[in-house]
Amino acid sequence: MRIRRVVTTREGGASAPPYESFNLGDHVGDDPAAVAANRARLAGELGLPAERLVWMEQVHGRTAAVVREPAPDKLEATDAVVTAEPGLALVVLVADCVPVLLADPEAGVVAAVHAGRVGARIGVVPAALAAMAEAGADVRRLEVLLGPSICGECYEVPADMQADVERHVPGSACRTRKGTPGLDLRAGLWRQLADAGVARIGIDPRCTNEERALFSHRREGTTGRLAAVTWVEP
Repeated sequence: MRIRRVVTTREGGASAPPYESFNLGDHVGDDPAAVAANRARLAGELGLPAERLVWMEQVHGRTAAVVREPAPDKLEATDAVVTAEPGLALVVLVADCVPVLLADPEAGVVAAVHAGRVGARIGVVPAALAAMAEAGADVRRLEVLLGPSICGECYEVPADMQADVERHVPGSACRTRKGTPGLDLRAGLWRQLADAGVARIGIDPRCTNEERALFSHRREGTTGRLAAVTWVEP
């Protein structure tokens, strides 16, 4: 089965500053009409009906939902979504957190995960792996993309926070460009996935804080959200 993955940028949409311009987040204060236009454009660019896109109400938790049909609204309090239904596109929104896209091409099972500092710490990725297994995926066949997020050189945190995350997600602790305590969540998630038996892990190296074509909450405060989307082609 053919697995599709798409990551958007902030360019080419209908939103006005400070959300300019392809903001896909409906929870950040942007004009709802602009967000709706951007989401319609996303569906059109993907070649899918708008109702075939599955959105989450992301709350930095570890709830993983399995969906088998289009959701009439966004999934409440959900940070990971799994499906084995072809043509059902799973969307994760970020502006510094790590978007994680997973797939078992043989079983036709895909997942989209919102893994920020809190979600990674409490185990949202293992929860997604467990939900994928229940849907028929085999961890040994998984292909994973860790999408653009804030990099360890930019993600400065207090030393006690760094130590706490490192205890839960080993490999995350690092030093920032300034030599202060930092977190590299993609490095920690890579290790977590590898320890779980995932052999094929790709990383989009772009840093949301450094790349102006991407949204970054740390850089801008009030800003939009980019999307990472995955689906199985019908």
